[in-house]
Amino acid sequence: MTRRLLLLLLFALPWCPLQGVAEEASVRDGVFVHVSQGTDHPHRLLMALRLARIMAETRDVLVFFDVDGVQAVLEGAEDVEAPGFESLSVQLAALRATDAVLLACPMCVEAAGATEEDLVDGVHFAEADRFFSFTQGRILALDY
Repeated sequence: MTRRLLLLLLFALPWCPLQGVAEEASVRDGVFVHVSQGTDHPHRLLMALRLARIMAETRDVLVFFDVDGVQAVLEGAEDVEAPGFESLSVQLAALRATDAVLLACPMCVEAAGATEEDLVDGVHFAEADRFFSFTQGRILALDY
């Protein structure tokens, strides 16, 4: 009886960890990118968007623009550039082409004297539930 139990364990145990890994692999982790700097800080702004694009290749991504960050996603915003980065308009277009969620703080947009209609295509007002529903996995936050 003991010998049979040992044989069963020897054959069954190697499969247990693989089943757990397969289940975890089906759930993508999420990355929450917080952008509070606008066009007056091109490096910080463009770095945040670049990281969001990289992460969107393998993870669920939500980019949240607030405070001065909303200036970057208003129609007519300056198309800022910085050495080593693609411009703001290029990066926003690339993010829109992914499944990344792009949200702006409604109060910050209002404080900037704008409305939701003034946001560039693909950026919407943030709603509380969206912060937790963009991914089924863990959430990593990057703050710019």
